[in-house]
Amino acid sequence: MDSSPGSALRIMLLGESDVGKSHYGAQLLLRLNQKNYALRMRGAATNLDAFDEVTRALAEGKSAGHTSWTTYLESLWPVVDENGNEIDLEWPDYGGEQVRRLIDDRKVPLVWRDRLLSCDGWLLMVRIQRSGVEDDIFSRPLADILSRRAAEGVKEIRSSIQARLVELLQMLIYVRGEGTSKPLNSPALTILLSCWDELGSEGEERTPAQVLHSRLPLLSSFVKTNWVDDRVEVLGLSALEKSLQPDQADADYIDKGPENFGYVVLSDGRRDADLSLPIARLAATLAKR
Repeated sequence: MDSSPGSALRIMLLGESDVGKSHYGAQLLLRLNQKNYALRMRGAATNLDAFDEVTRALAEGKSAGHTSWTTYLESLWPVVDENGNEIDLEWPDYGGEQVRRLIDDRKVPLVWRDRLLSCDGWLLMVRIQRSGVEDDIFSRPLADILSRRAAEGVKEIRSSIQARLVELLQMLIYVRGEGTSKPLNSPALTILLSCWDELGSEGEERTPAQVLHSRLPLLSSFVKTNWVDDRVEVLGLSALEKSLQPDQADADYIDKGPENFGYVVLSDGRRDADLSLPIARLAATLAKR
């Protein structure tokens, strides 16, 4: 692979509010300076202040606070995989409400547009337990929805989470100028179903792709239709492995350290403690371009 300046693969993280972007980032940082994972740092990361606070909270056995919707801090992590593929991982710290506002306003800010045009792959985080099929114009007749909302005294009709995510992907594809008349090769896409531990027995019995199809069939069908099969992957993630509280310490986290918690669910349902695998696998796909 070309190692000249600017040749590193660029991967961008996307996700709405409360999907665990900051917790995953902090847990990943704890692993990138070690040698027994699929990725390791190849240089100094920039702008890690936001993740320092999350790391401190996890070391105390607590969950970190919610990122303010007004925050947008870009952190660039230069990493390398086991095959020597260099990756520039763009890990922004932003309030997920910004993604929702982007969808509602149907406008892509310049700061987002520039990064979308320069990146090779997308890592889309979805908190699957809070993303079930809701009543909207894509899942039920409009008359039924209006009748139910009127009975409940609710006037506003909002798109479901899966409808918003499909619209988000459509907007991002449009910004990049990628056509939709044929399956996409670029950008490669990984959908990461976060907080997998919340699924309970469902997470034990199904693969990530099966869970996505069951919980978010519209999103699953859109991705299958619009991407080449080997350019998209669905994985599961439990960055913390258990639920933590912001005001109550977890003794196991304090005793063992947060770096000993968390796992990834691979496409075949197997679990792996290496939290860098979603990015490493996406990079391996990109390296085949």
